[in-house]
Amino acid sequence: MPRGDKSSYSDKQQRQAEHIEESEKERGRSDAAAERIAWATVNKQDGGGKRSGGGRKKATKKTARKATKKTAKKAAKKTARKPATKKAAAKKTATTKTAKKTARKATKKTPARKSTARKATKSTGKVVKKTARKTAKKATTKTAKTARKSSARKATKKSASRSGARKRASG
Repeated sequence: MPRGDKSSYSDKQQRQAEHIEESEKERGRSDAAAERIAWATVNKQDGGGKRSGGGRKKATKKTARKATKKTAKKAAKKTARKPATKKAAAKKTATTKTAKKTARKATKKTPARKSTARKATKSTGKVVKKTARKTAKKATTKTAKTARKSSARKATKKSASRSGARKRASG
């Protein structure tokens, strides 16, 4: 099929393209530009020609369902993770603030020169930041583990209660 061949388009698509082309000409476009815009619009709406033959995009109901299920699962995972990360972030900021305050107090008490005090605060600040990062990291891993364990326990309790209810109903 040569390039620019419109045989794969249905009659309805060709009528749509003609109508769009006429309206573009009325707006003052040239013939070539109006035709180009018309076919581009039809392609955008329908994804190409609709007559039988390969090479056109086809969205089925199954693929649409799969896509929505996947996005729902991802959203559920994100919402499950959020509380643990928020808690860890709050702990991290709290620990860094208290560490900075203690470092400031320690530097104020020493009656030394300004340059040595600055050096001391820089070095202690780095140490404090490192320890704060480590503690925050530990806290996030602990909260994530406990969240996983609790969700697993809930799932096993539910399945056990369901099976017990089935046994009682049948027996």
